[in-house]
Amino acid sequence: MVTKIGRQVSEFNNELKLKGFNVWQLEADSQATRIYNRKDFYKICLTTGKSIVHYADRSFEHEGTILFFGNPHIPYSWETLSTTYVGYTVLFSDGFFSASERSESLQHSPLFKIGGTPILKIDEDKRDFLSSIFLKMIEEQKSNYVYKDDLIRNYINLIIHEALKIQPSANFDQHKNAAGRLTSVFFELLERQFPIETTDRPLQFKTAQDYAGALNVHANYLNRAVKEITGKPTTAHITERIITEAKALLQHTAWNIAEIAYALGFEYPTYFNNFFKKMTGTNPTAFREASV
Repeated sequence: MVTKIGRQVSEFNNELKLKGFNVWQLEADSQATRIYNRKDFYKICLTTGKSIVHYADRSFEHEGTILFFGNPHIPYSWETLSTTYVGYTVLFSDGFFSASERSESLQHSPLFKIGGTPILKIDEDKRDFLSSIFLKMIEEQKSNYVYKDDLIRNYINLIIHEALKIQPSANFDQHKNAAGRLTSVFFELLERQFPIETTDRPLQFKTAQDYAGALNVHANYLNRAVKEITGKPTTAHITERIITEAKALLQHTAWNIAEIAYALGFEYPTYFNNFFKKMTGTNPTAFREASV
């Protein structure tokens, strides 16, 4: 039986997927805020309350109003400490924002990159101004204006530019165990790529260098952290996860070998065949036939 909340969350996610953006007031839609878990959207939150934000290998405890910028490629968690928590959230996909021809800069923005400053303290005057922008987006989202997507993109850009003029928060704390935190972030980022559900969205990160680049750290530093915590290098974990996914695709899909190779980030099927045989002792076709 589908509950009312289940239907609301499903409708919320479907609407978000179709439009590429959604904006809402937190106290008006707190259930969607708690359940929302899509991983392919940027997030900007204006919130007032007391909470702790864990972002990559840093933590930030605050009380008051902050502006938070979430990158879909960087795992984070949020602990709400106050009994009342109010504000606004806007989510938008890379595809939605790319229509403004500026999305390429998001990954390198000091607001969205892992080494940047995703949390800004906001004073009362700035809070009122930013709140008015979020309210305009909410109203525009309900309108039938033909160019409302362009207008909402402009509002998002306005928030970003206002944020760039603000001094970043200085009381970020390095996690007590930086290696453990970075390793945890690496594994969460690794798992966020799976399962592979379509052949037209291949694996984005395939090497230790890819993950290090996404996390804005040197590959050697990432490898030392992962090896210190797990006893195995970064590449070994990536390889094991790709092999696990390859076996699942061979067993549970009708995709041909070339499609699976492409989905897993291999330029040519031959490369995938050689990789799979080296790791498992058999080739993909033989593995699939033995699994029937």
